[in-house]
Amino acid sequence: MNNREELARDVSNALRDVPDFPEKGVVFKDFTPLLADPELSARVVADVVDRRRGEVDVIVGIEARGFIFGSVMAHQLGVPFIPIRKAGKLPAECFQVSYELEYGSAVVEMHTDAIAPGTRALLIDDVLATGGTACAAAELIAAAQGIVAGLEVILELSFLNGRDRLPAMDVVTLLTD
Repeated sequence: MNNREELARDVSNALRDVPDFPEKGVVFKDFTPLLADPELSARVVADVVDRRRGEVDVIVGIEARGFIFGSVMAHQLGVPFIPIRKAGKLPAECFQVSYELEYGSAVVEMHTDAIAPGTRALLIDDVLATGGTACAAAELIAAAQGIVAGLEVILELSFLNGRDRLPAMDVVTLLTD
């Protein structure tokens, strides 16, 4: 077993399923136990940092767990961290995109001055489900004339076929469920 396989096994063992959250019929993947384990969290961050060093100009974290992992990755890479947030949470002028979730719809925003044209942006999130959030985030980066260098997620829920919505994107996942 290689280091990445060991990491995937350890992360899989740390995640907790919470049935019927946030709605009945949805099984929520709780990352709290992973976040409570500093050594395991550091290994997850190092996995991405080692792979992406020198390839990106900014890290773009998708609310909320993308903030936790993305900000640490940005710090270790020595690049800026850019948040993508739910509508109404950012104080300055924003680009805005609406999208569909597996259990509803949402709107995300990014400051219009967050990314300069031509900037290589790496998207960070915890879960790839239907791909709606990742597509919306990529649209925000494109609106700023940035370049999506890739998407890194910890867990892909393959039965929701989110990757199919991202055919041109370099998507790297640690676990597939």
